[in-house]
Amino acid sequence: MTDLITCLSVGKGTWSEVRSVIEKENWGKVFIITNDFGKQKYQPIRETEFILIDARKSLRELINVIKEVIKDKVDGTEVGVNLNSGSGKEHMAILGAIIESGIGFRLVALESDKLMHI
Repeated sequence: MTDLITCLSVGKGTWSEVRSVIEKENWGKVFIITNDFGKQKYQPIRETEFILIDARKSLRELINVIKEVIKDKVDGTEVGVNLNSGSGKEHMAILGAIIESGIGFRLVALESDKLMHI
């Protein structure tokens, strides 16, 4: 089973898409990159590993925080990645961590209530 890495941050209405992406596929593990507010307020629908970041830190620091968690915990050689929620800096950190960890990825998003794999 493919694991999922998703961002849960800013963007009106994006938390519901994150929830739907998690629901629409039988993911191995689910990693949610978020801040303290996201971890406190988001109610996961299944077992989830939160990776806490502080967007005020440098891009390099964010990449290192994310990479430290995913490098040993991702099963397989590819992950699904959903970047609908969050900022560009957060997205760059997620992609940077995945690439530096040597993990392949495919983007996943909702389109007409169906999961689209890119």
